[in-house]
Amino acid sequence: MTYLNISQILISVLIIAVILMQVRESGGGVFGGPQGTIRSRRGLEKVMFQFTIILAVLFLVVSIISVRLS
Repeated sequence: MTYLNISQILISVLIIAVILMQVRESGGGVFGGPQGTIRSRRGLEKVMFQFTIILAVLFLVVSIISVRLS
């Protein structure tokens, strides 16, 4: 049970770090940046976007397992 809690903490920190790196690359976040531009993700930005999705799904799975075992 303890290793699930530690893994949840580590995954959440990784998610936060990856999201913050994405905000810096795109030129703004909630309060700034280009508003009307449509562009596709390429290169590192695409990899980080996919990594964010993988981390979120992994966090969800670990959370469900943690609840089931408690």
